[in-house]
Amino acid sequence: MYYIYHIPEIKKIGCTNDLKNRVEKQQGYKKYIVLYKTPSIKKASEKEIELQKKYNYKIDINPYFKARSMQSKIYKTSHTTTFINSNKENIHTYNFPKYIDVNETRIYLNEDMLRWIKSNNHKSQYSEERFIYNQSLFNYYSANKKNNIFDDIRSWANERGIYDKGDPKTQLIKLYEETGELAQALLKNDRKGIIDAIGDSVVVLTNFAKLVGTDIETCIQSAYDEISNRTGEMKNGTFVKNK
Repeated sequence: MYYIYHIPEIKKIGCTNDLKNRVEKQQGYKKYIVLYKTPSIKKASEKEIELQKKYNYKIDINPYFKARSMQSKIYKTSHTTTFINSNKENIHTYNFPKYIDVNETRIYLNEDMLRWIKSNNHKSQYSEERFIYNQSLFNYYSANKKNNIFDDIRSWANERGIYDKGDPKTQLIKLYEETGELAQALLKNDRKGIIDAIGDSVVVLTNFAKLVGTDIETCIQSAYDEISNRTGEMKNGTFVKNK
């Protein structure tokens, strides 16, 4: 049986099939009213939203039946996203979904977004689950989206299944192809071809880094840290470091 419950104290209407555990144990409220009950999860989901609108309360983004189907992933409301740790996962090893829809915007959970989530999540007062505020995530995403072209590349690749079905060996072969085209463009003094080949090579390297478990920003930073204090001199058009 599914129950639509009302907690007037906090102006909340929710749905559950276990009132004692969900309302009394997890949320800590003894005073609540059962507004509706049904054996149908679909009817309960529809009624929950209907009553949330009627009482002018916060409306869940995901209907109850959909949220239940996402138990191994997330539970979303209009203000928060909770990461369900049904297997008691630590947030740092959590199997995150590919994306979260916030403010009608699809935010792909690339390395940068995941770093933000892992640093800005909060523990639920009712359970061991962790949650974030949707608006805070959206604000961070909006402020940083245009500043990191690598995120756009990874989102593009993610949409096309490159990370799910791709292979670093094939990306390496593709890199050889792109650098070959770069060499040809350089020999022909083809400026447009040079720009295209450099850009394509960066895209491939971005995807290659992701497929081997890192990100291109980390690789670039590591290289720069290595060379930043390096001394040497130019010889025959090449910088030769001091030994």
